Amino acid sequence: MQIHVMKSKLHHVVVTEANLHYMGSITIDEDLMDAAFLLENEKVQVLNMANGERLETYVIKGPRGSGMICMNGPAAHRVKAGDTVIVVSYAIMDREEAKQHTPVIIFPKEGNKL
Repeated sequence: MQIHVMKSKLHHVVVTEANLHYMGSITIDEDLMDAAFLLENEKVQVLNMANGERLETYVIKGPRGSGMICMNGPAAHRVKAGDTVIVVSYAIMDREEAKQHTPVIIFPKEGNKL
């Protein structure tokens, strides 16, 4: 049996931009991506602390060191600049592997810096 397990999380990052007219996704500072073991085009769940919204999208690489967290496309209706969000990625693994797995949790500082 395969199960979905939290792989990594960016905990309480602040959305810096919301771009309704982009084709979709979340743009994340490449430093934050590396710290949370996120890959470009990886599926993530975004949890909005401001309004309780939960959505799924995929990651686009943002400028390294910029602190950028930008909600793109239709998700910009559900997540606004200034909102605090949690970005979660998951992995599929068998039960025994999951028992040994330790997720990576990143707690960025002000400005979404490491």
